[in-house]
Amino acid sequence: MTKYREILRLYSQGISQRSIALSCECSRNTVAKVVARAKELNITWPLSSEITDGELEKKLFPNSQQSTTVPRKYPDLEYIHKELAKSGVTLRLLWSEYCEECRLSNEIPLMYSQFCYHYQQFAEKKRATMHIPRKPGEQIEVDWAGQTASIVDRDTGEIIPAYVFVGVLSYSQYAYVEAFLSQDQESWINAHVNMYRFFGGVSRILIPDNLKTGVEKVSWYTPVINKTYHEMSEHYDTAVIPARVRKPKDKPNAEGTVGVISTWIIAALRKQKFFSLQELNTAIKEKLNIFNSKPFQKREGSRTSVFLEEEKSLLLPLPTNPYELAVWKQATVQLNYHITVDKMHYSVPYEYIKHKVDVRVTRNVIEVFYHNHRICSHPRLYGRAGQYSTNDAHMPEDHQNYVQWNAERFLSWAEKIGPNTNITVKAILSSHKVEQQGYRSCLALLKLADKYSVPRLEAACKKALSYTPHPSFKSVKTILSTGQDKVTEDKTAKTNDDSANYGFTRGADYYGRK
Repeated sequence: MTKYREILRLYSQGISQRSIALSCECSRNTVAKVVARAKELNITWPLSSEITDGELEKKLFPNSQQSTTVPRKYPDLEYIHKELAKSGVTLRLLWSEYCEECRLSNEIPLMYSQFCYHYQQFAEKKRATMHIPRKPGEQIEVDWAGQTASIVDRDTGEIIPAYVFVGVLSYSQYAYVEAFLSQDQESWINAHVNMYRFFGGVSRILIPDNLKTGVEKVSWYTPVINKTYHEMSEHYDTAVIPARVRKPKDKPNAEGTVGVISTWIIAALRKQKFFSLQELNTAIKEKLNIFNSKPFQKREGSRTSVFLEEEKSLLLPLPTNPYELAVWKQATVQLNYHITVDKMHYSVPYEYIKHKVDVRVTRNVIEVFYHNHRICSHPRLYGRAGQYSTNDAHMPEDHQNYVQWNAERFLSWAEKIGPNTNITVKAILSSHKVEQQGYRSCLALLKLADKYSVPRLEAACKKALSYTPHPSFKSVKTILSTGQDKVTEDKTAKTNDDSANYGFTRGADYYGRK
C-alpha cells in the first residue's frame, strides 16, 4: 500500500520528489499525483493523528478506490495444489484452465502473476514444519546411506562397494554406523543386532524406511512388516513403525545423520584402502567415536554426553540372548512326507502331504509351521546335498513297521526260534555287501515260520546248514516245500544201521578177482 502520509510529510520538509519516491519505495509519478491531488483538496501537513492511510487514500482518490474493488474470482488453491502433484501439470496450464472457467461464468480472473503469488502463499503454509520434542529412549531411526564405501580385493584389485547402515537415537542423535557387502535380509538384521549391542539397550519404537527387507507391503494404515523383521522386533520387545513413502521428515535424524556421516566418515576415508570388511569397519568405528564426541553447535554437550547422561538409562534392557537370524520360506510337503530346504530333506507328519507349510530356517534348526502352529523341527543338515532327516513318528504305520526291521531285531527273532535259524540269518546278512540288502530275505524267512511252523523252520535251517555253511532263503524254502525237514535224524540213523546189517557186502575174493 502506498505511504500517503509519509509522502506528504517529506514534501512539507522540502525534499525532492525523486528522493521521496526512493524513500517511500514508489514511483515518481505516484508522488507527483499525491502532491497534486493534495493541493487540489487543500490537504496539508500536519494531518490529524486520527486519519489513517486508508481514509487518506479514500479522500485523495475515491474513484480509483472503487475501481480496485471490482470482484475477481478467487482460484481453488487446494485443487491446484493436488493437481500439481500429477505428472506434467504446471501452474501455467492450471491458470489457463482457471481463465477459461472464469470466461464461461462471466467472471474476472486474476492475472498470472497474482495467481502464482496466491498459490505460493498457500504452498508455504502447506510446507510448514513443526518441531516435535522426542522423549529419551523413545525411538531409533534406521536407514542405508546413499553413498557407499569400498574395499579392494587382494587378488584381483577389484573395487567392491560396501553399503553403510546408519542408526540414530532421535533424542540424543547418538549414532551407530556399520558397513556391509550387501543390503540383503541377513545384513539388515545383523546391523540391528549389532546396533542394539552398541547402544546397550532397545528403544520402544523403531522407524525404518520402506525397503523390502523391512516392509513387505506399504500401506498408510496397516503396513505389512517383513516376517523376519517382525520376529526380530518381538525378540527385542520394540514396535516397528515404518516412515511414510517419500516422507523423509518422518525420520529427520536418520536423514540428517546420513548426510553428515557421508562427509565426516565415508568421505574422510576416501583416500584410504581397505582389503577386508573388518578393516573398513574398524576405521569407521574410530571416526564414529570422534563424530559422536563432537560438541553440538546449538545446544550444550555432544551426542555421547547426552546419550550417557540422559538417554541410556531409559532404554529397554537387552534380552538375555541376541536375536538369531531366521529366514522364512514356503515349501510343499511331498508324497514321501518330506520337504526340501537348501537341497536337504526333512520329514513332516504324513497327514500334511500336499499342504503348503512355512519353514523357519536358522543356523542350527529347521522349524516347520502350518497356520502358525509348529508341527515339527529338525537339526539343520550341512555338507553333501540330498541328505535326509527323518523322524519315524512322521511315517504311516506300515512304513514304521518296515523301518523298524534291522539286523539286531532279525537276530533277536531268530534266536527265539533256534540256534540253526540264528546261524542261517547271520549267513544271509553277511552274504550281502550292504547289510540292508538282506533284510527282505530275513523278512521272508520270518513269514515261513508263520506258514510252516517254528519247529519245521528250525529243522529246515539245520538241514540247509548240513548242505552248506552259507544257506540262502531259497534253499530253506525248498527244503520246507519238499518236506525234507520231516526226515528225522533217528530215521536217518536207523536206515544207516539196516544197511550195515543187511546190505550186500563184497569180500576179499571179489576184490582179489579169484
